[in-house]
Amino acid sequence: MELTQLNYFLTVARLRHVTKASEALSITQPALSHSISKLEDELGVPLFERSGRNIIVSRYGTMFAESVTRALQELDKGKRALEEWTNPDTGCVSIAYLNILGAELVPKLIRGFHQQYPKIRFQLIQGSHSFISNQMENGECDLMISSIRLESDAYDWIPIKTVPLYVVVPATHRFAQRDEISLRELTDEPYIEVKHNCGLKATLDTCFNRIGMTPATAYEAEDLTTVAGFVAAGLGLSMLPKTNGLMLEGLAWLPIKDEGSYCEVGLLQKRGQYLSPAVRRFSDYVQLTFA
Repeated sequence: MELTQLNYFLTVARLRHVTKASEALSITQPALSHSISKLEDELGVPLFERSGRNIIVSRYGTMFAESVTRALQELDKGKRALEEWTNPDTGCVSIAYLNILGAELVPKLIRGFHQQYPKIRFQLIQGSHSFISNQMENGECDLMISSIRLESDAYDWIPIKTVPLYVVVPATHRFAQRDEISLRELTDEPYIEVKHNCGLKATLDTCFNRIGMTPATAYEAEDLTTVAGFVAAGLGLSMLPKTNGLMLEGLAWLPIKDEGSYCEVGLLQKRGQYLSPAVRRFSDYVQLTFA
C-alpha cells in the first residue's frame, strides 16, 4: 500500500468517475484502474461498485475513505510541523542545561539570539548534570550547556564563559570581612559539599586536589541553591560561583587566592549529528558571540 494509491483512491471516491479522476490526476485511465484493483486485492474487499458509466463508493470504501482521509491529514500535519521545525527562521532549538544556569546565563543567551531571530522557538530542559547528559546521549535535545566538558571525541565543546569561584561564608563568620582567602584556610572548617550528580562537583574536587586537601564535609546537598541556603543558615562554608540564583541574604563572598579556582561553562553538541538550520544558527551565534 502506497501513498500514491491512497491519493488515487480518494480522488476516485470524490469524483465517482474513473475517467474524470484520471484526468484530474494526469494519469491514464488503465493505470488508475489497475492501481485501484491492486488496492482492493490487498484489502480483500471491493471499494467501489459500478453503476453504468459511474461508480459508487461501497460501504467498505466509505469506511476506508474516512480512515485514509484522517491518516493523510495527520501525515500532512507532520510534514508541515517538520518543515516549520527545520525552517531556519521559524524552527525550534532544544537545549538541556544545568539548573543553576537558568537564573542568568541561559535567559541572556536566548534574549540576545532572539534580537536577531525572533521567530525561532526554544524547548528548554533543565536538571542535574547526570539528567541533562542522559537527555543529550538519548537524543532528547539538540544542545547542552554545562560546566563539565565531556571527555569524549563524540562531542564538540564551544566555550561560553569562565566563571570565578568564591569561598562563601555566613555574614557573621570570622572570615566574612576578609578581602580574599586561600583554600587551605578551610581545613578545619565545616564544609557544605555537593553530591556527585551536581555538575560543579568535579570542578570543586579538582580545586582541592590541586593543593592536596580534602575539606571536612559536614553536609552534602543535591544542588548549589541548597548549599547556599545551608551556608546562610550558619551550618558551614563552601565554594560556589557568584551567580544571581545563589546570592542569598546573609552570605559573604570571598575571592580565592589559589590559581585555577574557576569553572568553565560551554555548549556541547554531538559531533556529526544532524543539526537543523535553526539549531546551527544558535550554535553559530554562541560561537561568534563568545569566541
